[in-house]
Amino acid sequence: MEIHILSAWVLLLLLLRPSAGQNSSPEGVLNCCEGDVLFLLDSSGSVSSYDHSRMLTFLAELLLPFSLGEDQVKIGLLQVGTQPRLEFGFDAYSTQHGLQGALRNTKPLRGDTNTVEALRLAKDRALRPGAPNGARSGLPRVLVWMTDGVKPGDVIGPMAELRDEGVFVLVVSTGHGNYQVLREVVSPPVEDHLYFVDIDDMSIITEDVRNAIIEIIRAERLQVRDISTNSAALHWRPLLFGLSGHYEIRYGPLPTGGGGEGGAGTSPSTGGTHYQRLTQSSESSNAILTNLMPNTTYTASLIPESNEHAFNTLSVNFRTKPEVLSPAVVTISESGQTSVRVSWGPLQPDTVRSYLIEYSALPSGSLQTVTVGRLQNSTLLKNLQPDTTYLVTVSAQYSSGKEKAMSVKMCTQEVTPALADLQLKTVGSDSVQVDWTGSEGGLRGYWLTWEGQQGHHGSLPPQRSSLYLPANSLSTRLTHLPPSARVCVSPIYRTARGEGLCCTAQFQSDALTYGYGS
Repeated sequence: MEIHILSAWVLLLLLLRPSAGQNSSPEGVLNCCEGDVLFLLDSSGSVSSYDHSRMLTFLAELLLPFSLGEDQVKIGLLQVGTQPRLEFGFDAYSTQHGLQGALRNTKPLRGDTNTVEALRLAKDRALRPGAPNGARSGLPRVLVWMTDGVKPGDVIGPMAELRDEGVFVLVVSTGHGNYQVLREVVSPPVEDHLYFVDIDDMSIITEDVRNAIIEIIRAERLQVRDISTNSAALHWRPLLFGLSGHYEIRYGPLPTGGGGEGGAGTSPSTGGTHYQRLTQSSESSNAILTNLMPNTTYTASLIPESNEHAFNTLSVNFRTKPEVLSPAVVTISESGQTSVRVSWGPLQPDTVRSYLIEYSALPSGSLQTVTVGRLQNSTLLKNLQPDTTYLVTVSAQYSSGKEKAMSVKMCTQEVTPALADLQLKTVGSDSVQVDWTGSEGGLRGYWLTWEGQQGHHGSLPPQRSSLYLPANSLSTRLTHLPPSARVCVSPIYRTARGEGLCCTAQFQSDALTYGYGS
């Protein structure tokens, strides 16, 4: 009878004991992290078989909750002995079943405690990004040194080189010697990365060591990009790849006191605030969050749902951009004598009903208006007065009742009439009487130029001369001109030169004197 009862108890214990392949993971550890963690395990002659077994049991319990794989955590094991040996590199195991089996089958090396050579192997091979079976580029790298503290060797220099290359160093010591050496090799803060514990009490520090590793390799797996005033893009690394299920996304304004931008914050699923919900397929890796309010802090949660695997909720906070009401900029182009084009931006067709353009001549012209649709960002103002300064105001009428206006000054071009008539009358052998007819409105003066060539067949450079005359001048006499001189007269206005006229003077009787034939 007693034998049957004892057998029943043994069977019950075997059924209740969780196997290494089961997922008895602490809350919030799965899918939390991405990085490469190398364990440097002292298995020299100073470590007994019992102690070595206890260290491996500690490792198995420590690593059990982590998700392993290319986009998750990778584990390597390097043993310290006379000839240090890399038991397995980062690409060896992508499942907990394989990793746990490898830890159970690891045998001690024995011999001397050649930690310096082991660190060289770690630096040049296991922890070097891009090396075969080595660490991944751009991800956190962690070295956890498990030692009995006996004869650690000259490790301060090699450990410093690893830290300089960006490797985080943690130490777990089952002895209580060489405190100063161990304290100097760990990455700060020392109190979070250096642990002294008796070999039979290692389970006491399991959670603390695991949390220290998590803080280093915690992955920013949920990101917010392309944030605007009313939308944002949520991106994540695929968690349900190859699994059945879907993603549920919840997002809403962060409750007051819920944390700042970029933090974990309060999930909309538990924060009691109004939130919006999206559902995405298991193949999805992004979603567009819409109908957001400007200049508002939001929290978004990604909830992977699958019957095949348990995942923790990922959350992120972000703040939308402040609303830039249109018009934020008004520009003037295509300026003419009686028309000017006015442009504005940015276009906000979702919120603007129409644009009102008001313009009047300064200082006291009558007000004129033009109304255009919400999709239009420019208009041509016509029938303006030439050479006049206008004040233009563009106002956006928003659906919410808001109104935004911006004003600029613009100027129309001056009217510059062309010269009406030009006549040349020969006077003597080298002089001409020049007469012209011009416009009086806005005229500032006249610009006369004449040009001719000296020497036979233009062997000498051409002669050029010019003369400015006031606006009341309508004639002048030019003397000592070369034969075939070309005379031009142009009207000058306040802002520009008007179109002129040109005539050629001929002195036939004296042409041979200048070397020209008839």
